[in-house]
Amino acid sequence: MILQNESMIRMSVFIGVLACMMILEAAFPRKTRTQGRGLRWATNLGIVVIYTFVLRLLFPMAALGMASYAHAKGWGVLNMWGLPTWVNIIITVIALDFAVYWQHVISHKVPVFWALHKVHHADRDIDATTGIRFHPGEVVLSMLYKMAAVLVLGPSVIGVFVFEILLNGSAMFNHANVKLPLWLERGLRIGFVTPDMHRVHHSILKQETDSNYGFFLSVWDRIFRSYTAQPERGHDGMTIGLPHYQNEKPSRILWCLALPFRR
Repeated sequence: MILQNESMIRMSVFIGVLACMMILEAAFPRKTRTQGRGLRWATNLGIVVIYTFVLRLLFPMAALGMASYAHAKGWGVLNMWGLPTWVNIIITVIALDFAVYWQHVISHKVPVFWALHKVHHADRDIDATTGIRFHPGEVVLSMLYKMAAVLVLGPSVIGVFVFEILLNGSAMFNHANVKLPLWLERGLRIGFVTPDMHRVHHSILKQETDSNYGFFLSVWDRIFRSYTAQPERGHDGMTIGLPHYQNEKPSRILWCLALPFRR
């Protein structure tokens, strides 16, 4: 049932979370924008359309299909253990989130991967659309990495589906330009990545960019000492983006697609 209705369910959740974040951003903005929404949103959403088409073309079933295939073959650690479904789901979410944390670290440390990932960081404002702004090349490599992780882990299809929904929704949430009540932000940050926590990662300062790599669970940054509580210049004073691209170019879709191939 999940495989048959996967596209419709994912699209419904995607549109719902994105719309909710956009409304909250308009009602409770955390940081003043440096540019208008129109061109940025058109570019960021345009990139989503492109890589969604590419993914469907290259990987019709992607990670879910790999989970189904691994289950049929009995491959992967969890397929050997025969755990209850709810335990399988919890382990899947934690294990794949751990894998995504290290994927994110690598995308900053290895030049060829950073060339692709900097399209995400070049955005000079940060909001929910930034959380889905990734170069198609990076998305393809990310899917290959995720499929390999699924093959090794052997999670259930429902476990992978839940993780994919959480990852996509949390990416839009933790990039959102939303001002949460301080008590709520502090409480959520104990276990999950919040907008204030992840905004530090988009700072123009390299020592802050090289921190707070988590997407869903906040624990990995604390365990591996990549956690920065607050930006040096404060959230109102910090500059978002990359030093060399503090202009209008990151809001142009053709520039974004060509960026990894520029010196």
